[in-house]
Amino acid sequence: MRNMFPSAVRRTFAGHVPGRPPARRASAGVALGVGLALAASGCGSNAASDEPAEYAAPDKDLSASITYGVWDKNQVDAIEENIDAFNEEYPNIEVTVNVTPYAEYWTKLQTQASSDTLPDLFWINGPNIGLYASNGKLEPITGAVEAGDIDPANYPEALVDLYTIDDVQYGVPKDMDTIGIWANKALFEKAGVELPSGDWTWDEFQKTATDISTALAADGEYGGAGGMDGQTTYYNTILQAGGTVIEDGKSGYASPETQAGLQFWTDLIASGGSPNIQQLTDTTADQWFTSGKLAMYWGGSWFRSALTDTELEENVVVLPLPQGEKQATVIHGLANVVSAASKEKQAAQALQAFLASKDAQQQQGDAGAVIPAFEGTQSAFTGSMPNANLQIFLDALDYAQPLPVSKNSAAWNALETDLLPQAFSGAQPVEKISADLASQMDAALAEE
Repeated sequence: MRNMFPSAVRRTFAGHVPGRPPARRASAGVALGVGLALAASGCGSNAASDEPAEYAAPDKDLSASITYGVWDKNQVDAIEENIDAFNEEYPNIEVTVNVTPYAEYWTKLQTQASSDTLPDLFWINGPNIGLYASNGKLEPITGAVEAGDIDPANYPEALVDLYTIDDVQYGVPKDMDTIGIWANKALFEKAGVELPSGDWTWDEFQKTATDISTALAADGEYGGAGGMDGQTTYYNTILQAGGTVIEDGKSGYASPETQAGLQFWTDLIASGGSPNIQQLTDTTADQWFTSGKLAMYWGGSWFRSALTDTELEENVVVLPLPQGEKQATVIHGLANVVSAASKEKQAAQALQAFLASKDAQQQQGDAGAVIPAFEGTQSAFTGSMPNANLQIFLDALDYAQPLPVSKNSAAWNALETDLLPQAFSGAQPVEKISADLASQMDAALAEE
């Protein structure tokens, strides 16, 4: 890639280490939650949120060095393109991009938030926006919106609402994602099982997964896979069964419909259509798929970037999620936010506004890394892998439902992680575990 920087301006990619692609875009880290809330509220830092700094677009010759915190190394190439273009407008703003693997991202962010050393600009997701915003760690985008540098009307309303806390918007959506099934055509052929075409049902998925697992058992290969990533697995089946995870500030886990959505995964594992829960703890579903040992992976549109320049890239097709009582998928998307404690806030806001622009998000779409959030830029994503039917992810917008979150999602995300494996493994009945989860989740919600 050509370098558009002056010799004195460069980008540094710190923490860019090899590792698996992030399987969990939306779920909050278990270490987050109460620790940050106590640390932040104890120092009275809400003032940064209540009294945002006056906004002004910087002069083109502004000189500054800022940091940009992200977690997906697969998006680094697209980020480089964005920053190349940014530096054509602001040649003297140096951007250091820190890539922290997802497994460590939220723990690191919590530490930085507690000491007011957050990156100047960084990625945040739905489960965490309320916690960081309500503790005064984020700068609102109010000034940029009023100045016309950011227009919320350019992004899906559900994502704009997701990053608006107490009627104040903090995040600018950078992308959006829905869930589909990534299918390895070679394993279907090897197992002698036909690829599904068009819409299909839960029963048809279960049979397909079991048939493939049975046929390929000698090679330790599976048809499908569960796991503990709610966004890509059980949140979707809960919605498809007509259940809820959270509604009106209360847990939905005690409802029969929600329990049916959980039972789907217990049944898949019990049938042998999926690795067992211990195997999935040791090796996550995305790793099973990228190693060629899994025929069908329930994954987000962001997973496309993990397939770039791999042997799998030409042998993968996307299938729609099977239908339960209805068709449904989770929609989510990340946002870029500015630290309220940034010492280079004007430069960070300039990058935030630039990354929110149509041109920058078109670059993201053209790179095939993600589905951009800016209206009118999404179709480029589908062309990045023309034979894979990535259109499935855009079609899913017709029946997508927002990711379930609350002000402190981390608290009950941790309860899901602790309790649900007992149901998925068959160690305890789904009804008992979900009832226990509902009770504990309601207690956590009452503390928000």
